[in-house]
Order: sequence, then structure tokens, then C-alpha cells
Amino acid sequence: MTIILGFVVVMGMVFGGYMLSGGDMGIITHALPFEGMMIGGAALGSFIAANSFANIAGAGRALVKAFKGPKWNSGDYVDLLNLMYTLARKYQQNGMLALDEHIENPQESSIFSQYPKLQKDHFAIDLITDSFRMLAMQFDDPYQAEDVINRKLKKHHHEALVAPHGLTTVSDALPAIGIVAAVLGVIKTMSSIDKPPAVLGAMIGGALVGTFLGVFLAYLFVSPVANRLQAIEEQDGIYYAVIRDIFIAILHGHSPAICTEIGRGNIPTSLQPSFYEMEEARKQMPEAA
Repeated sequence: MTIILGFVVVMGMVFGGYMLSGGDMGIITHALPFEGMMIGGAALGSFIAANSFANIAGAGRALVKAFKGPKWNSGDYVDLLNLMYTLARKYQQNGMLALDEHIENPQESSIFSQYPKLQKDHFAIDLITDSFRMLAMQFDDPYQAEDVINRKLKKHHHEALVAPHGLTTVSDALPAIGIVAAVLGVIKTMSSIDKPPAVLGAMIGGALVGTFLGVFLAYLFVSPVANRLQAIEEQDGIYYAVIRDIFIAILHGHSPAICTEIGRGNIPTSLQPSFYEMEEARKQMPEAA
């Protein structure tokens, strides 16, 4: 919601200051539909030309995500730590055979089904199950396993940042597109050079709306959305890094409690559950009972 609040402040301060200083909104509102059509259409068209259909669809989903905010909250991290604790304990007590049915069919697993939100995240589920499959295949060197997981995380992070990078490119182009629209307005004005000065002044003012709109949209709307989206993706990516850290701790032979404590220590401070909160959550786990 902060992004909406920011946009309200931007609109109020910019146009409020313009009107309080004696500016005439009539010139802007008259030129805005036409300048907006040229600038917005050119920006959208260039974005479509520069991206695949998959990236365009991803950008649409990313815009929704920018307004909704990060996917994972503090409770989701508690669920993740509890899930990894359960898997680590089963593996250390009974070996991979005890985990086989859960790893091979996580959608019907009695363990994974306790955490429906996590279960719906395909990348998180695949990261967990694929990591434990490496154990089943005797690929248990912690340093090599960490390298494999890091490559998966790097690939996922790169794909997640396609949308914010695309929006940043649009933001960089908008001021120049605004100049294009302004130049067209000047051409239109020069073709009416025989008009009275008042008419020419209004036409020149309308042309300058293009320059204003390009810069306004670039730095006060598109760029903040791109930066916000990148920050969200960076924060959400930590969730998967916690999975990696706990799994590597399992490979080092640490106890389940130590493994999850290592993962807890890497959770962002604003979302990090305390040690005692995790102790209480662990007591309430179905398997603990």
C-alpha cells in the first residue's frame, strides 16, 4: 500500500503546487490525452517489441506483485523452519527411506500438506525435493551441493528480475519519448504560425506537456515501481536461500535444531521469528504431539 500512498503524495504535491502558483490546468488537461497516447503508446509498443510474450505476461504479474508487496511474511518463515526441522529429523533418525514418499509426491505428503502456502510455491517445493533427492543419489558433499543449489537460485533470481529490469529500461526511455511528443507539438505549432499569440502560446504549452509527461512518468511512476519490484524480489529470494542454508547444515551433520537455527539467523530482521517463538511453534507441531 505504500506505493499507492506515494503516488497520491506525488500527484497532490506536483499538481497542487502548480495550481497554487497560478498554473492553468486547462492547458494540461487539453493536451494530456493526446500526449499521453503518444508517449504511453510508444513506451508500450517498444516494450512489446523488446520482449517475448512470456516476459510481457510476467511483467503484468509483476505489476500486481509490486502493489501487493512481498509474498512471504514472518509466519511463512516459521512454517518453513518447522517443515525443514521435520524433514531433517526424519532423515537423521530413519534415513532417506522415511522421506521417500514425501519427496516423490509432495502434493499428497502428510508433512508438506501442513503448509499449504509453501506447498503452492513450485520453486520452493522443487528446491527442497531436488535437494533431498541428491542425498538419495549419494550426492552428499556439502560444498558441491551448495554450488548446485546456488546455481538454481541464481537462475531463479535472474528470471525474477526480468520484469523490473524491463520497467527500468522503459523508465530510461520515457524522457526521450516525451521529447519526441514535444517536437511533434512544436511542428504542429509552426504550421500554425499565422495564429494570434494567445493561440500559439497555448499550442506551445501543450507541446511542452509532452516533455513534462515523459519525465514525470519516468522518475515519479515507472522508476519507483521498478525499484519497488526489485526490492520485493530481493526480499522474497531470501526465503529460498534459507532453504539452502538449512539443507547444507543437514549435510554437515548438525542436529535438526541447529540446522533450523542457522536458517533462522539468515531471515531478514523485520521478519525473523525469535528463538523462543520457534521453540513454542515447534511444540505445537502435529508430529511433536
